[in-house]
Amino acid sequence: MTLAVRSLADEQMDAEELSASDYAAIIGDLAKANWWTMAARPTLSFVERATKGRPFRLLDVGFGHGDMLRTIARWAERRAQTCELVGIDLNPRSEPAARAATPSTLPIRYVTGDYVELAGQPWDLIVSSLVAHHMTHAQLVAFLRFMDATAQMGWLVNDLHRHALPHFGFPILARLMRWHRVVREDGTLSIARSYRPAEWPPILAEAGVSARVYRAFPFRLCVEKIR
Repeated sequence: MTLAVRSLADEQMDAEELSASDYAAIIGDLAKANWWTMAARPTLSFVERATKGRPFRLLDVGFGHGDMLRTIARWAERRAQTCELVGIDLNPRSEPAARAATPSTLPIRYVTGDYVELAGQPWDLIVSSLVAHHMTHAQLVAFLRFMDATAQMGWLVNDLHRHALPHFGFPILARLMRWHRVVREDGTLSIARSYRPAEWPPILAEAGVSARVYRAFPFRLCVEKIR
């Protein structure tokens, strides 16, 4: 598979015929992969810089297993920083899996549905992780416009960087860790579906949005707006 052009192939985890148990196992292993690949680092850095210690209300679009929200909640708790965290995900199988993995003491609420349904609410921050590459071009442009119009403190797209090293290295890591086959295969495809730095400015221009595009270790490509 060449990485010169972004792949548009469908990922298996998006298939409707996946059972709830299989889906829960897959996103559970994806949460482990996110830990090993330090997926939360750019998001925590963004939240810290955007809030400056102030209380915040955050929306996570496409929460999956809820691991990013749990990480943010524990991060805020260590800093005695007040927060309200809400996750929304189109897949109805995500909510029960995330709820089962989330202690009731954490200030997190999971919702099944489309993020546009929450447009009228006051959001300080809007974030997403590993979601942008799942969207069509039109969906991504609409999502950028929504975040820019809605998030009062700022927003962040935390996604993968389409690069040869993670593309060939992730399957090796996934096999060593004995993660679900779909995680190994979809993870590799996700990298092929993700963007490169030069591909973001035209998308932002089409959306009419100004934002910072930057790389984050290891092999993350982020787009952020801090007000």
